[in-house]
Amino acid sequence: MQSRSVTAERRIDVGLYLPQVAVTPDGLLERARVAERCGFHSLWLYDHLYSPGQPDRDSLEAWTAATYVLARTEHLRVGHLVLDNNFRHPALLAKMVATLDVISGGRVEVGIGSGSVRLEHDQLGIPWGTAAERSERLAEGLAVLSSMLSEQVTTFEGRHFHLDAVPNLPRPVQSPRPPIHVGGIGPRMTLPLAARFADVWNVPTYGLASWESARHVLDEECAAIGRDPATLATSLEAVLVVAPDDGAVSEARAQAERRFGSAGWGLRAGGFVGTPSVIVDRIGELAERGVSLFVFFTHDRGDPRTIELVGESVLPRLN
Repeated sequence: MQSRSVTAERRIDVGLYLPQVAVTPDGLLERARVAERCGFHSLWLYDHLYSPGQPDRDSLEAWTAATYVLARTEHLRVGHLVLDNNFRHPALLAKMVATLDVISGGRVEVGIGSGSVRLEHDQLGIPWGTAAERSERLAEGLAVLSSMLSEQVTTFEGRHFHLDAVPNLPRPVQSPRPPIHVGGIGPRMTLPLAARFADVWNVPTYGLASWESARHVLDEECAAIGRDPATLATSLEAVLVVAPDDGAVSEARAQAERRFGSAGWGLRAGGFVGTPSVIVDRIGELAERGVSLFVFFTHDRGDPRTIELVGESVLPRLN
């Protein structure tokens, strides 16, 4: 399979993924402001009522936390990987997105998925269903969300959602709409939805080993519906282990193994490990193969010193 190349117009951006568990509002804002000052493109949060497997840890609600960060920064973009389609009616979510896009001056990114933790749904009394049923709900949610963010009035008749001439004013600042991100590598359900609705396809950590073959399938899905695959950007989510020298990298790698050692995090399959020069080279290689946004979990959960190291020694060398 031939690799995809970066278009001349597409820049390389880097985002920071910081799940808002066991972090205070001040701690979250400090990291966001350091990332903004250092030139990061975006900050990314998760969407759970509590951290999976850690119900005893503080966990800030996803949309409230995003609003807090956007209200107290100036340039940083903020999104979620990913919002749970089952938690909010898509028309309500569209209203939330448009409102926050206006308030923030056009800095909202919209990542959305079909839900990932069954226990959380069972505890809340929210229907879970089969993977096919969740995918069907997500497809309808994406259709409603896309229409309400792009059109003056939305009417929709589906199995799960029904809208009758619903307006959505004010319009979002971003045109034609805030970017919609759909993540996953499933060829039967996720990739067709990304082809139909997404502006950005996100490769999650568990898909790092096979993302290029999934991108090939995604390109075929785009072609099947008459969409130019070049209009669908690729983002990649990965663990970043970076330190000033090889000795410090070894220490940071050990820390990352303790925190992100399970296979689902993709540290061994596709993590970014090394000094700033190594990281720059690795990003450049993947950018040549079609990735334009890199969203990193750092080995130390966004320690400001690591954010600054990336801002000083990695980001200036990417564009």
